[in-house]
Amino acid sequence: MSAASLGNATGIMLAGSDALVGSLPSLLDPLCEADRRRVLAIGRKEVLQAGKHVWRQGDLQNGIYLIEEGRIRSYYAAPSGREVTLAYWFAGNFVGGPDLFGTGAHVWSSVAVERSQVTFLPGPALRALALQSASIAVALLDALAFKARCYSAMAQMLGTRSVTERLHRLLVFLSKIYGSQQGREIVIGIPFTHGDLANLIGSTRQWVTVQLSRMQARGVIRYHRGLIVILNLRALDLEVV
Repeated sequence: MSAASLGNATGIMLAGSDALVGSLPSLLDPLCEADRRRVLAIGRKEVLQAGKHVWRQGDLQNGIYLIEEGRIRSYYAAPSGREVTLAYWFAGNFVGGPDLFGTGAHVWSSVAVERSQVTFLPGPALRALALQSASIAVALLDALAFKARCYSAMAQMLGTRSVTERLHRLLVFLSKIYGSQQGREIVIGIPFTHGDLANLIGSTRQWVTVQLSRMQARGVIRYHRGLIVILNLRALDLEVV
């Protein structure tokens, strides 16, 4: 399912509040038409095939990428090779912070999960625009503050909730933000492998596989070929309060 079919979807991440991740408009939305044109004028469109990295951890930063279509996964890779997914970002978001203007090294990687179209905004040119236009500067600050809140919420969840609570919280989030009510069932329209879920909650694929099997046996969910159907949302809600 594409980002366009998800309406105003802003991202997928581990967070304790549905409202947090459902509140940010596109980076360009707050801008007047003239400022929007000025931002896009410095851009360079690129198409990324699934599996193509936007950048890798440690690469030198040189700007940000506006997502126009597709889905981009941002993740951190530990020296052991273990990965933690920070977020999946859809159309309207950007990737490339926190150094918007291109200084220092990237502290995580970003990769296209599906064929994606992005617009690269070079850091020096973006900085010049921010100095010229208060509206552009504020839009960038608002977008950066939103991401800071998201990553802060993720750190809080990882530090204060058990892995079981984190899995349940993620399923509740997905059902409320990306779920489609079909009778008594809620169908989450974005496919996830067990590994995807494990990387989002800081666990292992094997543990997630066992937990999903247990929830299926209890009649809480149904999982088939990456698609999750919530059969008993109340059971999940009660366990994350």
